[in-house]
Amino acid sequence: MKADYLPLVSVVTPAYNGENHLTECIESVLAQTYQNWEYIIVNNCSTDRSLEIARTYAEKDARIRIVNNKVFVDRNTNGNIALRQVSAEAKYCKMVHADDWLFPECLTQMVSLAEANPSVGIVGAYGLGGGSVLWGGLPYPSTVVSGREICRRTLLESFYVFGYPTSLLIRSDLIRNRPALYNETNYHADNEACFELLQHCDFGFVHQVLTFTRLHEGAASGFANEFNTYFLGTLTILKKYGAIYLSKNEYDRCCERHMKAYYDFLAETLFYRGNTKILEYHKKGMQDLGYSFSWAQLFRALSLEVGDILLNPKQTVERLARRIMKLRCFHARG
Repeated sequence: MKADYLPLVSVVTPAYNGENHLTECIESVLAQTYQNWEYIIVNNCSTDRSLEIARTYAEKDARIRIVNNKVFVDRNTNGNIALRQVSAEAKYCKMVHADDWLFPECLTQMVSLAEANPSVGIVGAYGLGGGSVLWGGLPYPSTVVSGREICRRTLLESFYVFGYPTSLLIRSDLIRNRPALYNETNYHADNEACFELLQHCDFGFVHQVLTFTRLHEGAASGFANEFNTYFLGTLTILKKYGAIYLSKNEYDRCCERHMKAYYDFLAETLFYRGNTKILEYHKKGMQDLGYSFSWAQLFRALSLEVGDILLNPKQTVERLARRIMKLRCFHARG
């Protein structure tokens, strides 16, 4: 970037009862090496000290302003409200959730890549969570790839680089051109938004860990992991964008592979956990998307699971042990 030109970045935080981590989040924005930013905190009728904390910082720094929702809304709606606050002068928008934070070089590195590559509409980077890097990236040293190509690879290869909302920088014009960025009916609307935007722009990636996402049971990621909402989110994207990014044969293969894995997951959930709430969540989600829930496919998957147990009891015990350890690790992180 030219030293005499630093484009304005609008940082937005949708906040609801985030007093435990909001201070750390705000401090991470203040600590950015890149200083031409505005910071908008949208308080979603919090009942804790979130508003008080935000006001304390806003009184000290004129770049920080607060928006108070008059009524409580769900998280995707609040995300859309936050994105609508982006100033007309802002060239880029950076979401950071109230329980997440940014490393000091985050804005500098992301804006530098976007400024050097005008075709890039979304910039990602590695993210940290629970002491681990949470997703992969583009093959090093590649930093820019066609948006259509990265979406194809995501669908065909389960290649995932988009991360969480906190890990992305987006050109503001892409947001302004739409009445709402997030599909408020999709739990993984942030992922869907990438497929929507990348039809018309490239994807950039910084090969550094630039963001931190907190993983705990109270967070959205906690519910997503417990109910494995990713299956329904991917099905939503396949139905809406599969034909845009894939050939008919590729689309058919993707759908077949995804539905098999989906029913295998539901069968395992029902058999090992007896959790009918998870089954009902996914059954309703499928039906809302226009898919008929197949009891025959579920029972077929259950039969295969039972057969596997009878034929391979040792592997079954090992698999159960791995699941138990995974759950213990997840709860320990919370």
